[in-house]
Amino acid sequence: MNPSSGRNSSDEYALAWPLQAALALAAGGIYPLAFAPFHWFPLLFVSVAVLWWLLNRASSRWALLAWVYGLGKYGVGVSWIYVSIHQYGGASPLVAGLMVASFVVLMALFCLPIGWFVGALQASGKRPGRGALAMGFVASWLLMEWLLTWFFTGFPWLFAGHAMLGTPLQGIAPVFGVLGVTSVAVLVSLLLQVMVDKTQIAAHRGYAMGGLLLLIGLSMSLNGVSWVTSQGRYDVALVQGNIDQAIKWDQDQRFVNVRKHMGLSAAHWDADVLIWPEAALTLFGRDARQATNALHGQAQSSQTNVIVGMPDVQRQTGEAPQFFNTVQAFGLAQGRFAKHHLVPFGEYVPLQDYLRGLIEFFDLPMSVATRGPALQPNIRLQLPGIQHPVEVASGICYEIAYGDTLRRQAATSGVLLTVSNDTWFGGSIGPHQHMQIAQMRALENGRWLLRATNSGVTGVVNERGEITAQLAQFEPAVLRAEFAVMLGTTPYTYLGDWPVLGVVLIVLLVVVGRLRRTLSETD
Repeated sequence: MNPSSGRNSSDEYALAWPLQAALALAAGGIYPLAFAPFHWFPLLFVSVAVLWWLLNRASSRWALLAWVYGLGKYGVGVSWIYVSIHQYGGASPLVAGLMVASFVVLMALFCLPIGWFVGALQASGKRPGRGALAMGFVASWLLMEWLLTWFFTGFPWLFAGHAMLGTPLQGIAPVFGVLGVTSVAVLVSLLLQVMVDKTQIAAHRGYAMGGLLLLIGLSMSLNGVSWVTSQGRYDVALVQGNIDQAIKWDQDQRFVNVRKHMGLSAAHWDADVLIWPEAALTLFGRDARQATNALHGQAQSSQTNVIVGMPDVQRQTGEAPQFFNTVQAFGLAQGRFAKHHLVPFGEYVPLQDYLRGLIEFFDLPMSVATRGPALQPNIRLQLPGIQHPVEVASGICYEIAYGDTLRRQAATSGVLLTVSNDTWFGGSIGPHQHMQIAQMRALENGRWLLRATNSGVTGVVNERGEITAQLAQFEPAVLRAEFAVMLGTTPYTYLGDWPVLGVVLIVLLVVVGRLRRTLSETD
C-alpha cells in the first residue's frame, strides 16, 4: 500500500508473494553487513527501508514477511555460532547446522511485532495515515530490541544503534542509549525511503528531507557535548594468552596456562593495572589458591592492581558446589565480580539431561555455571593521585551486551572492564561484533573501557566509543596502553532506557487506539 497516494496492494506497485519474500530475505541478509567487521553502515538504512517499503505494499502475511526478514538478518548475522558448535564443540556439521538453523528460526520470531503492527493498520479497513504507519513501524522495531534485552534471558545482539558508531547519529547514545540511536536510525531509514520514492508528491519528499536534516543536526550537536571529565590518565597492561581452546581445560595444561600468563606479564608489573582475560586461570581448590597466592604476592610487591578472569567454586555445608564465572582482584585491587547474564547452552544447558554428552562443550566445567547476583559491589582500584578507590564496572564476555545492567554499575565507576574468551568463535565475525557492542557501552556511559580477551579482540576504548589501542587477533601478546578515569555521568547512565521505552509505550497506545477507532468506524 502507498499511504500517500491512496493506492492499495492491488495496484501496479503490488508484488507477488514469492518476490516479496525473496526481497525480505535479501534485505535481512544485508543488514549485518552494516556492523563490524564490515562497517558498511549505509546498508542498514537500505535494509530497513526495503522492509518498510515491502510492508507498505503487502496485502497480507505482514508478520510472515517480517519473520522472513529476520531469517536473513540472523542467518548471516549470527552465523559465527556454527564455529563454536562444530569446530570447538565437536558436533558434526549436520548437528551444528541444525542447531544454528533452529536458533535462527527462533530469533527471527522477534521480528514478528514489526509486521504485526503494520499489518494490523493496513488491514483495518481504512487507509491509515503515513504518520501512523511510520510510528507503528519505529515503535515496534524498538519493542523488538527491548524484548531482546530480557525475554528468555535475552540476546541483545545486532541492534541497529550499534552500527551507528562512528557516524553523526552516535551523539544520541550518551543521552538515550543504544535504543535511542536505533530509533533515530530506523526513522532516518524511513525518511530516506520517502525521499527516493518518486511516487511521493514533492511536498512529502521535502518534509522528509527537512526531518532528516533536523535529526542529523540534533545528533551532531549532541555529539559535541562533553558529559564527563577526566580525573587522570593511567597505564594498563592487557594480557592476551591465545590459549588453544581445545586444551584449555585439560588437567595437564592448567598450570601451563598459568605459567604462560605469568611469562607474558613479567615485563609489565610496573603498570598501574594488569588484566588477564576470562578464564585465564582454569584451576580449582588448592591449585587455584596456590596460583592466586603467588599472583597476589607478586602484585603486592610491585604495587600493582591485578584483575584476573577465573572460575570460582563455592561450597556450603549440605549443598552442592556452585560454579561461578568471575573476575577477581589481587594486589592493590580489591573485590570480586561474578557473571550474572549467563549464555544459554554455553554456561548453562537447558534440557541438560538430554543434551549433555551430545556436544563436548556441554560437559566443560563452565557449562554448569551459577548466576551471580543482579546487584554486586564493583571491583576497586588503588591508583596514584586519587585518594579514594576507583570503582570498575565489570561485564564478563556476553553480558557486556546488556546496556541497562552495565549502566547501573557504571553510575559509581570511573572505568569499565570486560574480559572475554571469543576463541570459541575463531576467525568469524562474532568477536568483531562483540567489540563493537563494548564500544557502545563506553559511549553510552562516558567511560573508558578496558577489554582483555584470550585471542582477540583485545583493546582499549575511550569515552567516545573509539578504539585507541588494539592487539592483533590470535597472537600471544600484551597490550600496553593508557586509559583515563572519568568523573560525572551521562544522561543515559542516570536515566537508563526509560525515556525511550516511555515514548514507545505512548506511541503504541496511540497507534492501537487509532486502530480501534478505525475498526469501530468500519463496523
